[in-house]
Amino acid sequence: MKSLHAWLAISLVVAFADASAHSASDAYLTLTVASAGSTTRIDAQWDIALRDLHFVLKLDDDGDGNLTWGEVRRHQARIAAYAYDKFRASADGKSCAIEPARQSIANHADGAYAALHFAIVCRGTPRKIALDYRLFFAVDPSHRGIVVFRHGGTVATALASPDNAAIEFALPLVTP
Repeated sequence: MKSLHAWLAISLVVAFADASAHSASDAYLTLTVASAGSTTRIDAQWDIALRDLHFVLKLDDDGDGNLTWGEVRRHQARIAAYAYDKFRASADGKSCAIEPARQSIANHADGAYAALHFAIVCRGTPRKIALDYRLFFAVDPSHRGIVVFRHGGTVATALASPDNAAIEFALPLVTP
């Protein structure tokens, strides 16, 4: 287990140092309808670039320019608070609960990402899910949120931006 943590720490340092200067600001939100009935549960994974989180939250405690696993782990509560404050979900106009589960690290081609795992829990079986996505828009208008929504065998996608922060998906998902 120690070797896994060491590998993750080395990967974070290399990825953070390599990607922080030249990548666009983006995040990946993957939503999967897990159950529907008296409540609808949507499992979610939100991958947010560590370089972007560091820009806002100053995660590099020792200021050496290298973000380590220990530094990320120490700031998990701040990361979650910042992200969940910028995200809302509703079903047929009624608020849904956001239930954080855990955090991990996800590696993408442009570096390391904080992966926030959570559930969106809505009452009933909604016909429409609406998302209000505002991550980083106040500090970086070029940020984009890439949203993938899965329901059964169908997949829908959307791109969140300052001009498109409100995203809606009709259920069941239909393909054109």
